[in-house]
Amino acid sequence: MKSRLRELREGRELTQEELAGELGVSRQTIIAIERGRYDPSLRLALDIARFFSASVEDIFACGDE
Repeated sequence: MKSRLRELREGRELTQEELAGELGVSRQTIIAIERGRYDPSLRLALDIARFFSASVEDIFACGDE
């Protein structure tokens, strides 16, 4: 799954550690999502979308989108 997480995080000038703390996950989870190595749970995807005031679809794309 592709995501815009890194772009959004950097746009807010947050470190991976800071974002992880805000979301209640580990820094390694943020790294894995940004690298496309981990697909977040629905709950985490919703929490990320809420944090960035965006829709899940605006942040995550499946396949070649």
